[in-house]
Amino acid sequence: MKRSLLHALHRRRPAICARWEALLRLEKAPTALARPDTLVFHFDQTLSEVLSMEPESEPAELPARPMCQCDCNPFRHYFAALEQALLETLIWVQVEEPELSPEERVASVGELCQRLRRVAEREIRLLDGVCPNAAASRLPA
Repeated sequence: MKRSLLHALHRRRPAICARWEALLRLEKAPTALARPDTLVFHFDQTLSEVLSMEPESEPAELPARPMCQCDCNPFRHYFAALEQALLETLIWVQVEEPELSPEERVASVGELCQRLRRVAEREIRLLDGVCPNAAASRLPA
């Protein structure tokens, strides 16, 4: 992803966070940990990590969105909402750079999704690892 696109996303952090929170508020929180008022305190750390990650040396196939072991994982909607907020913002940023080729536009979307999904996979798995509901779903019947 071009540095100018990353810098533009960094400059729009407040707008990304506002959109992210608005999207989270549309979802019905399954637990207290999944309430937007609880999750907003984690926004800056997550966004910093996603936007500062180094790109993979070779473009890999875009991984699927990570799935949770149970519906009570607060990151289930958290990362989906962030992905939407980031992609919406990236599209507006790309409009401001008309010299980008169609290939660069598509590649930057893919890279941004890769960055986000790597962080999401780790965080979702971590929480699933300590969730008693998720652990129960892994037990043999």
